[in-house]
Amino acid sequence: MTYILTTQNTTHSQELGGKGAALAQLQALNLPIPEWFVVSPSAFYECLTEEQQEALATGTISDDIAALHLNHKVKEELAQALTILSPHGEKVAVRSSAVDEDGADYSFAGQLESFLFVSVEEVTDRVVKVWRSGFSDRLLAYRQQHHLGNPKPPAVLVQRMVNAEVAGVAFGADPVTGQRGVTVISAVSGVGDALVSGEVDGQTYRINRQKTVISAPEDQPLLEADTIDQITDLVYQVGAHFGRPQDIEWAVENNRVYLLQARPITGLAKLPDPDGQLNLWDNSNISESYSGVTTPLTFSFARRAYEEVYRQFCLLMGVDRTVVENNSQTFNRMIGLLQGRVYYNLLSWYKVLSLLPGFQVNRRFMEQMMGVKEPISDEILESIGIQVSQKTALSVQIMDSLHLLRTVAGLGLNFILLQSKIKGFYQRLAQGLGKKFKGLELQDLRADELVAHYRDLERQLLRSWDAPLINDFFAMIFYGILQKLAQSWCNESTGTLQNDLISGEGGMISAEPAIRVKELARLVAKDERLTQVFCEGELGAILSHLKNIPEVEQKYEAYLHKFGDRCLGELKLESPTLFDNPLPLLRSVGQLAKSGQFQDSASVSADLRQAAEVKVSQTLGHFGLKRWLFDWVLYNARERVRDRENLRFERTRLFGHVRRIFVEVGKRFVALDLLQDDRDIFYLEVNEILGFVEGTNTCTHLQGLVELRKAEFAEYQQNSDIGDRFETRGIVYQGNRFQENHASVTPSDNSDSTLQGLGCCPGIVEAQVKVITNPENAILEPGRILVAERTDPGWIMLFPAASGVLVERGSLLSHSAIVAREMGIPAIVSIPGVTRFLQDGDWVKMDGSTGRVERIQPSS
Repeated sequence: MTYILTTQNTTHSQELGGKGAALAQLQALNLPIPEWFVVSPSAFYECLTEEQQEALATGTISDDIAALHLNHKVKEELAQALTILSPHGEKVAVRSSAVDEDGADYSFAGQLESFLFVSVEEVTDRVVKVWRSGFSDRLLAYRQQHHLGNPKPPAVLVQRMVNAEVAGVAFGADPVTGQRGVTVISAVSGVGDALVSGEVDGQTYRINRQKTVISAPEDQPLLEADTIDQITDLVYQVGAHFGRPQDIEWAVENNRVYLLQARPITGLAKLPDPDGQLNLWDNSNISESYSGVTTPLTFSFARRAYEEVYRQFCLLMGVDRTVVENNSQTFNRMIGLLQGRVYYNLLSWYKVLSLLPGFQVNRRFMEQMMGVKEPISDEILESIGIQVSQKTALSVQIMDSLHLLRTVAGLGLNFILLQSKIKGFYQRLAQGLGKKFKGLELQDLRADELVAHYRDLERQLLRSWDAPLINDFFAMIFYGILQKLAQSWCNESTGTLQNDLISGEGGMISAEPAIRVKELARLVAKDERLTQVFCEGELGAILSHLKNIPEVEQKYEAYLHKFGDRCLGELKLESPTLFDNPLPLLRSVGQLAKSGQFQDSASVSADLRQAAEVKVSQTLGHFGLKRWLFDWVLYNARERVRDRENLRFERTRLFGHVRRIFVEVGKRFVALDLLQDDRDIFYLEVNEILGFVEGTNTCTHLQGLVELRKAEFAEYQQNSDIGDRFETRGIVYQGNRFQENHASVTPSDNSDSTLQGLGCCPGIVEAQVKVITNPENAILEPGRILVAERTDPGWIMLFPAASGVLVERGSLLSHSAIVAREMGIPAIVSIPGVTRFLQDGDWVKMDGSTGRVERIQPSS
């Protein structure tokens, strides 16, 4: 058996170790590598005595390795190899070359011994010392720390020593910043061991992809331009061969650059490239619709909807169809899924907005609509090609003005036709949701018929979303104008006048569930036994009792018929609806019945509205142009905000129907043994489900995909350490940590007893708080202040019992703000860190006008 290995007599990289295997590959490229050979790990085992072999088997070799010596056979082979490598007694370097050393994940830097300027006579001793270092206590601790298993003897690399005038290391990418387009060279006089060991810093040179030196020492540089070029070319060639940036050691002797060793840059894969494409992610108001981890089916459906809807929006606003098509990549990236959570891709939203004329004005309205707390800087917008400078060419200004006039004309026409568009939308929705496919119910359809039915809905409704889009836009515009007029014309300082003016409008379907819950609670409260069952009984027991009280059962069934799809996370297709589990509704009714608090909140909101109207009359009078214009804006703000909520309820109905379609498809797949459970369908994407039926999939092993994604999304559920707003660079899913760009605003000192948010419904309340993170089966004792990170329409069942509402996220047009105003419940939204600032049972004083929250001592 041969114990000395070179490129000529081995094909086994395991025997060569990390350094040796790399050099063997690079040798074939005719790179300037000093001659070398490797003493294989097999030689180590050959030299062990029986006692040492037993010690190795029991893991106590470190106690016996000091007695290790090379036997005659290994010594003889080593001597022959040295005669060839150093025919005149030239000095050599003796280094470790362990199998798992110098990898992309673990470098073992400094853990194993290396020796320079070793004489031929000393090589035998140095080889043994390198082997011993492979079993040192230091290395054992390193392997244990990184879960690398038991140690094995390293191969030993023996290489002709380069008498370097200058030496160092070079990186094919910046190992600190992660820049893949920058080569970093570090150099010292003489050999490079002091630099590698960290004893000296050396000189640093940075070279870009055009091979231009972008930074270098100003005083007494060690490297000339030609040498820098040689090293840069060398690190490029090595990186190209291995398919990834490399960390190389080099040395210069007689003006020639030698490659001593190469290895992947440790940890580079964990760093994003800061020069890569910028993406800015923000979950702002979208977390109200898609909170927490969202399944692949929901995200793929939502992404398709956002893409199609905002294409339509731009076309409705008069953007040329060619321009829309040229920006298709922007439209299909309106939202993203990061660790299972849905985020706005803000740069895509700004790009879409920049397609419209009057960008500077529209930009502020969009930020308000989306609840974006921190606008994007002009510098970032300029960097992605969005012109924000006021200094534009006259021709550009003229064209923008013409586009603006066309858009204004289109807006005017859309405004005139809005009511008819809304009416037409309701008709299409009723037809699409009410129409039976081939006269059959969903449960009677085959899988291919279910897919055909979905395609019909997509064509008839998802691609004809004009009315909600136009109404949302005008709601945003009129509310924004109303807010400005309230401040400038009515001397409004608290910022809540416009909120009071649009409250109490009536006809808002979002408030109807709360009204119905109170009606049910009044009826249930008449029967003490029924109240107790609603509060404590199992679902079966409650439903059994209902059969004996027809009036309650009828109202309960009516609630489910109309609002059964309105559940927690109602836009997440995987969310169980009230049809699946009505217990949260029944518990809320029971708790409210038990409290006996059925006050009419509508009168509260009406009083707020009346007081606000009196203030307007006092400042603007009853007549005049200002008053007429103010009333016109107010009227339209009320109409548009009301219709906004009502149209969103119709969206809920559509999503509920889509949910049922896909659940039925899941049942068909289970019956065909394609899935194990019908709810596994939520771990497939829309195109995968449709494609499996229609024959366009590239992967047909559905259960395999499901199991893979279940495991991945289970990990996402365990990880809550992800920010609300952050940026990514380059490959989104590689290296980026999804952490806040800046420290979030949270109370830094518990002695500070106040927080500030946005007041959205006036009223001063002093009460205990109930912090609810998951409203499913949560109980809110009547009279307490509800505290939540975010809410969605599914929370409405808790609102009737709340004396006030404090929400960490949201804007003045978010669902929680609108419903609280309609119900007359004092509310504050956008309170940074409130769910961490307050704990269950804390007493607070909240002011829904000023947005101030103060922690207080309990009232006696």
